[in-house]
Amino acid sequence: MSPNIKGALLALVAFGIFSTHDVFIKTLGATYSPIQIVFFSVLLSFPLATIMIMRDSKPGTLLPVHPWWMAIRTVGAVITGVSAFYAFSNLPLTQTYAILFATPLLITVLSIPILGEKVRLPRWLAVIVGLAGVMVVLRPGTTDLTLGHAAAILAAFSGAFASIVVRKIGGEERTAVLLLYPMVANFVVMGAALAFVYKPMPIEHLGLLAVISTMAWIAARFIIAAYQTGEAAIVAPMQYSQILWATGYGLIFFDETPDIYTAMGAAIIIASGLFIVFRESRGGSVNTPVLRTRSRVGTPGLVRLSGMMTSGRHRDKPTKLPK
Repeated sequence: MSPNIKGALLALVAFGIFSTHDVFIKTLGATYSPIQIVFFSVLLSFPLATIMIMRDSKPGTLLPVHPWWMAIRTVGAVITGVSAFYAFSNLPLTQTYAILFATPLLITVLSIPILGEKVRLPRWLAVIVGLAGVMVVLRPGTTDLTLGHAAAILAAFSGAFASIVVRKIGGEERTAVLLLYPMVANFVVMGAALAFVYKPMPIEHLGLLAVISTMAWIAARFIIAAYQTGEAAIVAPMQYSQILWATGYGLIFFDETPDIYTAMGAAIIIASGLFIVFRESRGGSVNTPVLRTRSRVGTPGLVRLSGMMTSGRHRDKPTKLPK
């Protein structure tokens, strides 16, 4: 089996696990506030994070090299987590994914002011077409837009922003720093808000939250392995397989059937994202903010994956993973 095929298969497994993770989020979201779900998912992620930090042999402290950028990135991560969980809880899965798929488009735009990169006309056109696809999904004026739609849009924007900040400072910050600060911030902020929304949870729901945290961690490891095995241009598009999982899961578990507008909008957004990915992979350009951003939007207890890997034009050089 070639490295690219193996990398693609690993990524497909990862995003299949993430999609199952999102089904559990949606199931719990029917009963509990996203604040409570985020709080406990982060809380139950700390043992896994501790194990990873214990295996980190890189010398240094947990003080960030770029405290202001880290603060901004942490705020973005907190907003992304609760917004994405709210969207998954209140929107059909296919709609949520379609809107979150706009994240690579926003990364392309944000790379200009934050990373100082140049975006030429073809990618600008792809961004415009992709954002038009979002409007097809939303259909403002012809359908009722809810807080769930606003939350999905906010998650896509804040997720793109947090990812770009990691691209800017990730080479100088320890992975432990990139992991801990957003987790602690989520724990503190959601814990403070928990008093206003808390509902007692039976042990089986707490167990489900533990499963959610574990699945997110396992899926992240699969994504890391995928990028270390195959070329980024092959691995990155595998995220769009989640729309297939969302369609199947939505039909089976939530009686959701995507309408023609959601399907059309998702197709437009995916096509635009694929164009940007393949455009960045051509010609040896180092101007590749999307290909070099390997973060899963909306999983607050998960380390940003870019901080755990080196970046290359095609395949990342192998790095020693924490056991």
